[in-house]
Parts: sequence; structure tokens; C-alpha cells
Amino acid sequence: MPNIEGTRVLVSGASIAGGSVAHWLTRYGSEVTVVEHAPSVRSGGQNVDFKGDRQLHVLERMGVLERLRALQTGGTDVDFVTADGAPVATLPGEFTGGDLEIERGELATVLHDSVGPGCTYLFDDSITSLREEPDGVHVTFEHAEPRTFDLVVGADGIHSNVRRLAFGPEEEHVRFLGYHYALADLPDLSFLDPAIDTGLMYNEPGRMVSVGGPQAPTFFVFASERPHDRGADMAERKRFVASAYTGAGWKVPDLVAALSRAEELRLDTLSRVEMDSFVRGRVALVGDAAYGNTLGGFGSGLSVVGAYVLAGELIAADGDHRVAFAAYDQVMSGYARVARKSDAGRFLAPRTRMGIRARNALFRYRWSRDALMKSTDDFAHAVELCDYPALLTRAPR
Repeated sequence: MPNIEGTRVLVSGASIAGGSVAHWLTRYGSEVTVVEHAPSVRSGGQNVDFKGDRQLHVLERMGVLERLRALQTGGTDVDFVTADGAPVATLPGEFTGGDLEIERGELATVLHDSVGPGCTYLFDDSITSLREEPDGVHVTFEHAEPRTFDLVVGADGIHSNVRRLAFGPEEEHVRFLGYHYALADLPDLSFLDPAIDTGLMYNEPGRMVSVGGPQAPTFFVFASERPHDRGADMAERKRFVASAYTGAGWKVPDLVAALSRAEELRLDTLSRVEMDSFVRGRVALVGDAAYGNTLGGFGSGLSVVGAYVLAGELIAADGDHRVAFAAYDQVMSGYARVARKSDAGRFLAPRTRMGIRARNALFRYRWSRDALMKSTDDFAHAVELCDYPALLTRAPR
């Protein structure tokens, strides 16, 4: 029997990466604790997708693929429009939606439900310190009592708390790409033509707004010289977004006015995690905490594959984290190279009119659209996954 049964593992983050890690490790006997600073598994959010047979095969091995298929949203075509609303090109739904598209909150819930009974959740809590000792990692929390774990996994996103505590400040590992994005469910879109059944995307140099597309009902991407204040309140965040669209055409003034009445607004930078290694001592990073690239299109797939590889290598190494972490690092540093290449800001909101025209042209002609889609498929397949027989033969609890 693989020597991970009874291993005490702390996972920070209860979303895609964290839910996937918890699934595998509880399934094979580890004592897993998941800490999440939100009060529950988060609902809603933009749609995410999976591409290629490697990613889908991992979901199948997890036993969640059919449930996800039943909940899939399906990619939505998005028309690029001019200031007078005329379509000039179409971003096909299969490009944005991959082979399986699902709302992020739905995916997190399915993964949470798939986790075995050997998992304890600490919601509305967060790690305050990590101290590695000869026999484990001593951890303190904001609310829970301190305790020691054999291993710690940071699966807490691009602004990872675990990465900060174990690897150093965020600015040493995360690079701002010169853009922000914002997502909001706007209360009134009656000024849009109800007969339009595609998403609509409007661009001006350095700024984009999309309505009804694959990310969210209303989706903003805009260039910025410096990151916003992450501690700003809702009103300040709304003003920050509104100021970026001063003087914009099309329906943007109406959308910005509706934004002021929205109940929620998610605002963040487009940033890229840049690390030489995803492991240090008894701590490993998985998902966006390790290889995040905001809106890069591969985050969900990299997260579930990374969790599978981490758990599989722990079993293959008979619980020796030093051997397992080194193998995980090698596999994922190769597969995650796609996250070091893409720049969603430059694609979604080119800074020049020539750049906008060139981006639109990629989707105006079939040959260029097919070439671009093939390149994303190639990245999705660019990993050879081990079968990890113990993961496949031992039945879920």
C-alpha cells in the first residue's frame, strides 16, 4: 500500500486546485485539512474551460467528468463590433470554451463534493505563519489552534498566502502585465438589442468591454500603468474602472452607468507568476499559486493536472516528499510553460488601432483562426502523464 495513508496535509484554498488536491489525497488515505479565507466554497465567477484529452482524462479518473458535462455552459460566439455596432469578426465559442466549459463556482462545488470523508474544512480562516521543523511544518492560523502538518500545499491563487510565507513577497514572484480586468453582473442591460444571441466585444486602444460572452455578462479589460489598490472598497473599485473608460464610445457609457449600481464587482490585475521551482522543503504550490497567468486560458486545466501529478508522485515515491516534489516540479515546469507565454491583455485589449485590426483579422479568415486554435490544442497536449497505478486501482471512499 502506498505510504501516504495517515499523512497530515494542509491545503490552502478550496477552489479548483485545492479541491483537486484534496480529492486525490483523501481518496488515498491522507488526513487533509483545507483552509479557506472565504466563508464557504465560492459560487459564481467567470466560466473556465478544459482542453485536450489529457485534461479530460484526469477529470474522468477523478470520477467527475460526467457531472461536469451535465453542467457545462458551452462556448458562446463573440462578435467584435465597431462603435456603431457593426460586427467585423467573430471569436468562435470553441476557441474560448475549449472541450468543456463550466462556471467556476459550479466546478469548485463539484470538486468539493467529490472529496472523501477524510477531509476537514476551516472556512473563514487563513494561515498566519509557517515554520518548517525536522518532522513537519508548524502552522498558525487566524482563528484555529496551531498544529503541525507533514506537508503544506498552497493552492490559494495568484495572490497566494502560502507562496508569500514560504517563498517570499509577491513582488518577487508575480509580474504585473500592464492590464486590469473587471467582472460584474449588471442590473439593467435593456439598452442592448434583446434579439442578439451572441456575445459582443467592443475595443478601443488599450480597453475592451464584452457583454454576454464566455467570461461573464459584463467583462472589462483595460491597460493601466500600475496595479490598483487591492484594499480599496467597492465604491473606489467602481470609480477606478469607470475612470479607465472615460470618453469611450459604443454602449460603454451605459455599461459604466449600470456598473455604478451593480451589487458586486470583481477587479484584479492581469499578472503572471514567474518561479524557478514550485516546491520548497515540505511546501508545494499547485495551480495559479505556482503557474498562474490571469485569463491565460489554461488555469483550470493546469490546476487539475498539477494536483493529479502531485498526488501521483507522492504515491510513486512511497510518501517521500523530497523525491515526489522534485518529480512534480519537473513535470509541471514543462507543462506550465504555456502560462509563461500568453498575454491575455495584449490579445483582448491591444494598445493600438493597428493591433486591434490585426487581432480581428486572425478570426476573420478561417486559415488563421484554425492555426491559432491548433496552437492552443498543442499546448494542452504537451504533457505525458503517468498512470500512477495506485491512483487508478484503489476505489474512492
